[in-house]
Amino acid sequence: MSTTISILADIPEELHDALKGYLDTHPDWDQDRVFSAALSLFLMQYGKSDRCTTRIYLDSLFKKDLPTAC
Repeated sequence: MSTTISILADIPEELHDALKGYLDTHPDWDQDRVFSAALSLFLMQYGKSDRCTTRIYLDSLFKKDLPTAC
């Protein structure tokens, strides 16, 4: 079973404004989906590159539920 963890992060106001603008024009995306896609892509490129991280990235891009097990 997959567990969801909440993260509180401070980001620059300009980045927040850009994210808000993107979300306003792309109603099928939400903040959680953007952060999951961005974080998993970062980890794939610079850190932990495994099947689970890749699956979360692809599922985020194609709007599928996160995997229940990796």
